[in-house]
Amino acid sequence: MSTYTVKYERDETGWWVATVKGISGCHTQGKTIDQARRRIREALGLFVDNAEKARLIDNIQLPSKAQRLVNQVQITRKRAAEETAKLHSTTAAATRALTRDLGVSVRDAGELLGLSHQRVQQLAKPFGRKRA
Repeated sequence: MSTYTVKYERDETGWWVATVKGISGCHTQGKTIDQARRRIREALGLFVDNAEKARLIDNIQLPSKAQRLVNQVQITRKRAAEETAKLHSTTAAATRALTRDLGVSVRDAGELLGLSHQRVQQLAKPFGRKRA
């Protein structure tokens, strides 16, 4: 499978211009990045075989301030996903400790953890156990 880098830049009218690096004349435009992305694959098909299977790497050009903000959002989103995973595992461990080890009711465990008693009941079930 071939790989191509596609540069996306906004023109003065607000359209996204997509250009395939290394293939002279292979460019198109779209009102949105998604539209330009679809159209560049079509344009690439005029220059190479199997363009529909080619791997396209986006290189979206933004002003530096906007790019820094987009990067910060991506970093923050990644951290949030990591913290969410920690939250899920910690909540499950706390639920099992409260209900199994201490014998706390699912309603009281829910109250302590800020969860519904139904959710506590789901989390307290042993792994691998299937309903009959």
